[in-house]
Amino acid sequence: MVSRTIPVDSFDLVLFGATGDLAGRKILPSLYRRFLAGQMPEDARVIGAARSEMDDDGFRDVVRAAIEEFVAKPMQDAGTIDAFLQQCSYIPIDAKGEGGWKELKKSVRDDVVKAFYFSVAPSIFGPLAQQLRNHGIACENSRLVVEKPFGTDLETAKKLNADLAASFDETQIYRIDHFLGKETVQNLMAVRFANVLFEPLWNERYVDHVQITVAETMGVGGRGSYYDKSGAMRDMVQNHLMQLLCLTAMEPPNQFEPDRLRDEKLKVIRALDPVPLKHVVRGQYKEGEHPSYVEDAENPESLTESFIALKVGISNWRWKNTPFYLRTGKRMSRRLSEIVVQFKEAPHSIFEKDDGSTANSLTIRLQPDEGIDLSVTIKEPGPGGMRLVNVPLDMTFADALGSEGADIPDAYERLIMDVIRGNQTLFMRGDEVEAAWAWTDPIIAAWEEKGDRPLPYSQGSTGPEEAQMLMHKDGRRWQHLEG
Repeated sequence: MVSRTIPVDSFDLVLFGATGDLAGRKILPSLYRRFLAGQMPEDARVIGAARSEMDDDGFRDVVRAAIEEFVAKPMQDAGTIDAFLQQCSYIPIDAKGEGGWKELKKSVRDDVVKAFYFSVAPSIFGPLAQQLRNHGIACENSRLVVEKPFGTDLETAKKLNADLAASFDETQIYRIDHFLGKETVQNLMAVRFANVLFEPLWNERYVDHVQITVAETMGVGGRGSYYDKSGAMRDMVQNHLMQLLCLTAMEPPNQFEPDRLRDEKLKVIRALDPVPLKHVVRGQYKEGEHPSYVEDAENPESLTESFIALKVGISNWRWKNTPFYLRTGKRMSRRLSEIVVQFKEAPHSIFEKDDGSTANSLTIRLQPDEGIDLSVTIKEPGPGGMRLVNVPLDMTFADALGSEGADIPDAYERLIMDVIRGNQTLFMRGDEVEAAWAWTDPIIAAWEEKGDRPLPYSQGSTGPEEAQMLMHKDGRRWQHLEG
């Protein structure tokens, strides 16, 4: 199966924070890969902007270094890299002063799509947006891309939205969450809404529960001071896991159109039940092969969680009484991101009961190996009678789609190209962000008022034992992380 590469319109992309970590790891390599694939027009331009004093050649050296480190060697074609670098230039910018803005205005074109990517701290989102508007650089054909965090609570999220809205219309703002650019996340929508097999079963009558896991083997070293002010709830649950929950639980939009889809996600967030502390487990990784969390955070008194698990309910007709279990953590046993839809047992079995469950499950894997598994019950081969066994119907994309499917584009590649196309489907709307914070804030406030320390857990484990009990007391168990 050969995927099609559809070129986008000509554009100027101004990358603020062009010398930063995210730009080097993700944004610049993603743009190069789209150039290599033939999706970027020959006259498209990438304009780096940051505080550092640097000329075009110096910035091209930065871009080359990023490509050499973060792009797979087979994709590093010397001639293509040189051609891409000729489309890159650089302007030193003073975000809150006048330095560089006149030069930037002269550099960007008015007859192409203009995209401004804020790969910078949220504290300067507002000043940058205002500068773009005040200097006449932004126009009706401009798009603004902002990275998370979108605030640290409801109050700061509202202020951030207001600062952006003062200079840009909501239809121009693209709040990027790279999880939504993953191929499997979009395939979740295809599986649900393009196959009559699943949608009739996608409700509390047939689904026992849903698990959403985002586990990482790395710690917070290198960003400990930032992470200690946020924690797993703010850093992961409020955005990444919330988006996965919404796509899993939402009603079918009547059209695959950005605002229709985001309307349905917003309905899910507003239907989320308040979460009592008895349904929340918070943890901190202990010292082990690597330093402990408090050492990484350089804060021995830290009450910030590096792990969190929650049991969440949704009060609507489709999901009433169907729990959603969310968990995410650092220094876990495996790097794994997945959604497991666990169906109920058949109402009556004609076979002799054995120790194994015969319930079906659908697993959507986001990383490390993107794909979808459907667990079905069959007879175990052999003459030993009717012994039942669960086996997966496996659709690992790299295998199912052949050699062309083996190299799945990075999420940032798809999302940046969607910005150029003007497609907001995979980006969060302002009211969606605020609704997520309105649900999250009371949970955080409750544990801060109680003042309990997060539970310690061993590095390379599945988290605190209490997280296992969160499901065990309901007669359920977490899947896959132990393996």
